[in-house]
Order: sequence, then structure tokens, then C-alpha cells
Amino acid sequence: MVAGARPNFMKIAPILRQLDNRDGVQTTLIHTGQHYDRNLSDVFFEELGIRKPDISLGVGSGSHAQQTADVMVAIENVLLESAGRGAPFDRLIVVGDVNSTMAAAIAATKLHVPVAHVEAGLRSYDRNMPEEINRLVTDAIADLLLCSEPAGVENLLQEGHDKSTVHLVGNVMIDTLLTQVERAKSQTTLNRLGLKQGEYGVVTLHRPSNVDDKDTLAGLLTVLAEISERMSLVFPVHPRTLARIESFGLTSILEASPSIKLLDPLGYLDFLCLTSQARVIVTDSGGLQEESTALGVPCLTMRANTERPITCDGGTGTLIGSDAEVLRDSLEAVLAGKYKQGSCPALWDGNAAERITDVLLSVSRMS
Repeated sequence: MVAGARPNFMKIAPILRQLDNRDGVQTTLIHTGQHYDRNLSDVFFEELGIRKPDISLGVGSGSHAQQTADVMVAIENVLLESAGRGAPFDRLIVVGDVNSTMAAAIAATKLHVPVAHVEAGLRSYDRNMPEEINRLVTDAIADLLLCSEPAGVENLLQEGHDKSTVHLVGNVMIDTLLTQVERAKSQTTLNRLGLKQGEYGVVTLHRPSNVDDKDTLAGLLTVLAEISERMSLVFPVHPRTLARIESFGLTSILEASPSIKLLDPLGYLDFLCLTSQARVIVTDSGGLQEESTALGVPCLTMRANTERPITCDGGTGTLIGSDAEVLRDSLEAVLAGKYKQGSCPALWDGNAAERITDVLLSVSRMS
């Protein structure tokens, strides 16, 4: 099983636990090191109780091409070394849509090692997003496609995948959320930050469409500053976003808004403590769209599209794009109690990892 970045860790934890508890199953956990900062990596292993990786590749940062190439070479070496010892991998399991996901899938497929993709079939239909390319390539070469929502199944069948390879198993990240949410709420995070349940918002922004253009970012920060006069906002600032704020000379907007609390990236439990008790979430994160729907918290998705349509069609999400005025109107609706209600999708029930493991072992027995 391969993990490379923060979104992967919450997904691998319950699957690895299920596999390790099944008789006759031997697992190898490979950490590519795509996220190398402790707050984006090691702390999640500790808090989620994920065992120490069997193999750590330490790839680190770089351009998309460099990072992908480094992971491919490293994974190829791992697979060849294992085969050389007479213990070849029966299957490689990859999750999500980060560079490590695609790179590991390509390396394994070239060596004829079957690949299972957890969270398969998600599509934003926006090829300007690197994650969309990663999803398309991984799904094209994986032989086992495990979907978190019905749209994923529909997308894969329309793309011509054999029905027997596609399985609707539910959202494994929600498994982790449901097992950890009460523990998260018991953290002292709110007290430390001087916050009260249901009286603050959480903001995360990092995508180029929101932070790489000065006027766009300035408009969004201005709206957040205005809203913070009536509702405190907590803003764990991604390193990429902080760099843009500083280079664009926009720090004065935030400095003039004492009710916007800027934080370094948080560990899983601290962050879940905040999101689970927030009044609203403003984000361009894919995983947070899903978590907010499972938590029943309004989510203003700062994207023009989403690969997770179920969060908007039936959940608590609304697509905002990068439009500051739409963001303002939506936040006003939340403050006025006029924002829509949502519901948690079927199979987001905390048992996705068990279903995934059942499929993996069933396919293994048939092969």
C-alpha cells in the first residue's frame, strides 16, 4: 500500500487496519515522502495510529515531473527488489489523486503488478488540475477500481471500464472521521484559540485559481476580513498561500482583521476539532468537501467545479468559484440561517474499509 501526502493518510489508516487483521494477509506500507513536513506527514501517522512505514522513500518536493519521476524510480526499485528476494507483490494499492498515486501505479503496471485504486472514478473534467490528470491515468491502468460515490461508477463505465472491475465501496476517509471525531472534539483546541462551538468559520485555500492571482486573492481576503467582524475565522495557512500573500503585499488585510486567526498547518485531531464544530467551512480542498458533508457543516467550495458532486447535489457543499461577491452572499446566508441543509450519502457509514478489504481478498482468491 502506497501513501504519499496528507490526504492519503486518513484513507490508508482504516484499510491497513482491516488488512492487518485478516488471516493470511501480509501488507507492506510504503511512504513516498511526497509531504515531508512533519505537520503534513508524521503527525498524522501518530494521531491515526498508523504503524511505522515498512519502506520510506523520502522523495520530498519538486516539480510535478520531478516528483513523479522520483517516485516511479523508487517504487520500481522496491518492486524489483521484492521480486528478487522471491517475495513479489501480489498487488499494489494506491489511494486518492496525488502525484505519488499516479507514479506508483505506472511503475507497478510496467512490471505487471496489478493495481487497485481507492477513490476511483472521480472527475472534475478540468484538466488544468494536476489531480485530474493523476486520476485519469491511474484509473486507466488500474485493474481494480474502488469508488466512493455513484458518480465515480458512472464515470468509469462511460469511459469503457469493464463492470466487473468497478466496485462502489463508500468513502474510506469518512471511516477515519467517524472513528476520530469524538476524540477530536475532546481536544483543547477551541479553548486555546478562544473559540466557541458553532460561532466561527474555518478557511483553507491553496489552489492556483484562488491564490496565484493578486486581485482574486485580495478580493477573497477582503470578504473574509469583512465577515470576521461578525464571526471569527480560523485560517490554517498553507505554505503556498502564505508565500502568495506575502509576495502580493496583502498581509495588511489580515493584520487589520484581528478576528482572523492565522495558524500553521494543523495535525489531524486539532483540525477535525475545528471543522466538526464550525459554523461554516470555506475551502478549495477536495477531502474537506467530503468531511463537511459527513459532519453536516455548510461548505463553501472555492472551485468552479468539483470531482465530488455528491457533496453539492445532496450534501452541504456549494460551488463558489473564485468570486468574492458570491462568497460574501453565501456567508451572509450562513449567518442569517438561510443556508441549505444536507445529508450524509449512503455508504459513508464508517464501513468502507471493510468493504474494500472484502473486494481485495475476493479478487485475490479468484486470481
